[in-house]
Amino acid sequence: MKDGACPVCRAPGLRPFLTVAKRDYARCDACLATLLDRTHWLDVTNEHAHYRLHENDAGDARYRVFLSRFVGPFLERLTPGSLILDYGCGPGPALAAMLDDAGHTTRLFDPFFRPDATALEMRYDAIACTETAEHFHAPADEFDRLGAMLRPGGWLGVMTCFQTDDSRFPAWHYRTDPTHVVFYREATLRHVAEQRGWHFECPRKDVAFMRRPTTV
Repeated sequence: MKDGACPVCRAPGLRPFLTVAKRDYARCDACLATLLDRTHWLDVTNEHAHYRLHENDAGDARYRVFLSRFVGPFLERLTPGSLILDYGCGPGPALAAMLDDAGHTTRLFDPFFRPDATALEMRYDAIACTETAEHFHAPADEFDRLGAMLRPGGWLGVMTCFQTDDSRFPAWHYRTDPTHVVFYREATLRHVAEQRGWHFECPRKDVAFMRRPTTV
């Protein structure tokens, strides 16, 4: 990975960043993404087992409060009765329940828990991607896929914990999750949007919105 193209923005020439707890990380100087070397990625079986430990029950009030940081500004940007894809919904789609409660219609997709291929063949007014992008093994391809599923003027909402101070990276809780393989800064997601000609907004920390142009 260190000598290859960045999987987030496809720029050449990743450089070594840090080695922490015998795990190697690279940095892209173009988009500022930090990347776990693929030699440390979990295999599919262990990755799935780790996801099953996640607790995101739709009825969990505390989890809903956590998601509200994303849902509040996301709803402000949606037209009434939007068709939304919850991409990477996990085992308990609390986000979809919150969006449906607000009068929208939400389809679900998750490669492990909701592998509904028909959901990927549709076009959406908005796509929500919460606590998912940090798991992407091929982020540029994923963002291309998501963009292709958005209708003109559609919104892609991403929530992930932004990486900020490099000096705090070794002790950062987000780094220690073995399924987290890519770490974004706000500038990283802005770069992703600019590459594709999308409008970019960051209404609060760890939340980014990208909008496809209304005309193509």
